[in-house]
Amino acid sequence: MRNKLKTTLAVTTLLFSMSCNNAEQSSSAATSTATDNSSPSGQSGVQDDASAKNVVQVAVGSKDHTTLVTAVKAAELVDALSNAGPFTVFAPTNAAFDKLPAGTVEGLLKPEKKDALTDILQYHVSVGVFKSDMLQDGQSIGQVNGGNITISKKADGIYVNGTVKIIASIPASNGIIHVIDGVLLPPAEK
Repeated sequence: MRNKLKTTLAVTTLLFSMSCNNAEQSSSAATSTATDNSSPSGQSGVQDDASAKNVVQVAVGSKDHTTLVTAVKAAELVDALSNAGPFTVFAPTNAAFDKLPAGTVEGLLKPEKKDALTDILQYHVSVGVFKSDMLQDGQSIGQVNGGNITISKKADGIYVNGTVKIIASIPASNGIIHVIDGVLLPPAEK
């Protein structure tokens, strides 16, 4: 009987000790997770390798859109564009940004120019999905910044505001991306 009691006491002590160690490890893991700020927060921080990519993920994966991705990050629009949408994004290529006067992009990436950069980027985004076959000659589309763009159909393709050509269209989980060969600049306020 005494041996049975000693064995029961020893097993109970062992189990208690193991449960305390597990609780400390869980508490330690929870503390390190709660204080780890290196991961992005918001919708852009959601890890999902199974679903189709959203407009931001598509742009991030494109070697031709590194300037646009840098600008979207600087304007802090990653989370907004990672949301459900739907969005139509007119995405200028790196070559399109290169057509701007020297120093323009660098100037817009400065923190004090964030409002101007945001306005320009929001002029490239529509709420809703406007696929190429839905675009009509003369169609006006409202942009997120409050401005409008105008679609033109010409013999050689579809243009935005008369001069910027849509060179490709890529579907995304939260909309569509129209790759364009120029940067759209909002009309000057009157």
